[in-house]
Amino acid sequence: MTGRGDIVVLTGAGISKESGLDTFRDADGIWARVRLEDVATPEAFARDPLSVHAFYNARREGLANGGIEPNAAHRALARLEAEWPGQVLVVTQNIDDLHERAGTENLIHMHGELLKARCGACGDVVACTGDLSTGDACGRCQAPGRMRPHVVWFGEMPFLMERIYEALGQCALFISIGTSGNVYPASGFVETVRLSGAAHTAELNLEPSERAGRFAEAHYGPATDVVPAYVDKILSGGW
Repeated sequence: MTGRGDIVVLTGAGISKESGLDTFRDADGIWARVRLEDVATPEAFARDPLSVHAFYNARREGLANGGIEPNAAHRALARLEAEWPGQVLVVTQNIDDLHERAGTENLIHMHGELLKARCGACGDVVACTGDLSTGDACGRCQAPGRMRPHVVWFGEMPFLMERIYEALGQCALFISIGTSGNVYPASGFVETVRLSGAAHTAELNLEPSERAGRFAEAHYGPATDVVPAYVDKILSGGW
């Protein structure tokens, strides 16, 4: 199949794992070591903000590690955006900044961004590259103790869903990369695309996801291998 329409790419933790970042849902991932109910819900923040801040401060420190860099898969998607004649939208479940650092510009962080903070009182969003604490006050409204990580916690609505669904309904190609396929609503994106009728779908993953059977095409292996190869295929007219 060949085409020149718009492309939507969904990325998950698997694309950043090869850059040295921990995944959340692998057997040895973050949720195997920390209870999500303790650090990733609004209730956890209300109950114990110190522990929640400590958890995300450690994630932020890890991301700032000089050894954490965009890998070949991130760079391949930036190349796709730069060279494809239609629009390429990357929708990421990841809260790291590796897509931006690789050069991707048309990007939605549906689960938020680790390097930003948000005021729970007025909603102001600011850059945050250091530690957050309960002593921090909002720069806009001056509310004390209300600054929180700008991430989507369990029970909260992901960001920019209306724009995402609009793009899914109009795309000619949907690619899912490095995601387990068990986190809603992202896990349902392939069904949304299938219902639109015209788009081709492809899964690029280390192993089949829970939704693997819903994709028209699949390629399995390390993201740094399969993503650049598939981008080459797209740009050479091979889909």
